[in-house]
Amino acid sequence: MTSLAIGRLRPGFVGSLLAAILVFGVAAPAVAQSAARKEPQKDPAGRAVMAWHVTTSPAWFDPSTVPPQITPFGMLYAIHDALVRPYPGHKMGPSLAESWQESEDGLTYEFKLRPGLKFHNGDPITTEDVKFSYERYKGTGASVIKEHIREVEIVDPLVVRFHLKAPWPDFMTFFGTTASAVGIVVPKNYLNQVGDDAFKKAPIGAGPYKFVSTKPGIEVVLEAFPGYWRRVPNVKTLVMRSVPEATTRALMLKTGEADIAFALDGTDAEGIKNDPNLKVVASKHASIFWLEFTEQWDPKSPFHDKRVRQAVNYALDRQKINEVGCLGFCPPAGVIVPRVMEYALQVEPHPYDPKKAKELLAEAGYPNGFDAGEFTPNPGFPTVAEALMNYLNAAGIRVKMRQMERATFYANWQEKKVRGILMIGAGNSGNAASRVETFIQSKGAFAYGGHPDIDELYKQQAGERDRAKREATLNKIQQLTIDRVMYAPVMDLRALMGIGPRVTKHTITDVWMSPFPSYEDMEIKD
Repeated sequence: MTSLAIGRLRPGFVGSLLAAILVFGVAAPAVAQSAARKEPQKDPAGRAVMAWHVTTSPAWFDPSTVPPQITPFGMLYAIHDALVRPYPGHKMGPSLAESWQESEDGLTYEFKLRPGLKFHNGDPITTEDVKFSYERYKGTGASVIKEHIREVEIVDPLVVRFHLKAPWPDFMTFFGTTASAVGIVVPKNYLNQVGDDAFKKAPIGAGPYKFVSTKPGIEVVLEAFPGYWRRVPNVKTLVMRSVPEATTRALMLKTGEADIAFALDGTDAEGIKNDPNLKVVASKHASIFWLEFTEQWDPKSPFHDKRVRQAVNYALDRQKINEVGCLGFCPPAGVIVPRVMEYALQVEPHPYDPKKAKELLAEAGYPNGFDAGEFTPNPGFPTVAEALMNYLNAAGIRVKMRQMERATFYANWQEKKVRGILMIGAGNSGNAASRVETFIQSKGAFAYGGHPDIDELYKQQAGERDRAKREATLNKIQQLTIDRVMYAPVMDLRALMGIGPRVTKHTITDVWMSPFPSYEDMEIKD
């Protein structure tokens, strides 16, 4: 069977993708040829500094362990590249793979690599690297991905075939978006030579920028890779600097020490917005904040009582939190699946009703409130975290904030070591099903518990190829999380990105469902 003889492409699949072309510029699999070709341009020049809202982690150099967050992709898509990924003009565009096909029966996906591609160290990129990258992947979605894939077949150095055990509509969601990093390709030979730990210290990738150096916890320096397939980056040097303090990031933008400041708090963004030499751009990515009740599954915990969880929902003034932490750009949320995602249930949030919150607590046996232990927020959003803590305490749900460094938080969260109330911020893309897989169904990598009927509904929709039936099932799952008050959704996040005067083309919002720039397309003044 040759690379073009898998069988006819499934008609419905083609139709949906052709429709997507009109909206998003997505290339249909059968014709997903080199959509963005190199163009004549001058050599890259200049140096741009990105002020990050968190401490950059060496773990983000290796796609194999990426958590269910968008933040690591701000580093990964600079150094690495994937078979298929979002980039300007393409929701799911051909990248290292110049084309791909789905068989009519939905059991086989075939990718054809672009000829002549090389990693930053000069090694050729082959389908051996694709298979190796898949086999070592253990990040977000790893279990569900490997449950569905029966075999990876290397047809030849440029053609690789994935054989599924049964039709799985979300295969390309996981391989072609930031729902996971399984589609990112790393160099097999180099990793076998140096090992995983050394790779995190000196990564080799195939992306637009190559790794130069790092000062752990301080900065990462990258340099434009002239052999990148899509185009030679405009900016020669990128400096990724860790600046967890929001006020410091804003100050760096004003003094010219930074060219782009990621994820500004509302108060700091207000000052940037009012400066005629600077600007604030709100992202369009699929991020959302919610409160996770880790103890709701314990009958001895106050949070086991649905009324207590309802009280938390009524205690939060989501619109005020939006205004203070997000300048009004972040719409209050009623469910933990971002409203911009496919199959997301469109629902109104709980109203702010502190009186109702206290009534519910009294009904549950806590007329004077109770000590609720620790409140651990996802690092990087101090204003939102402080506002949430204040509303909880005002309602009588007394908490103490526990601060963590970002990488530590992710690791402890996945290992279920963080207890009490968590403030979660998740921004990886995908669809409602990928969010259910990770956070809602009981076997999800970041789920603290679950319900058997939700688990069964999740399994039902996973193999459903009828879009309307699948949407109905996913909407039912989301409604059950609301009816059972499994979470306290807060607001969809629109990250506020500060842009300095040297930046002539920032490319924020140019990449579908990403808050980060398309680094190779950025332009700055020399």
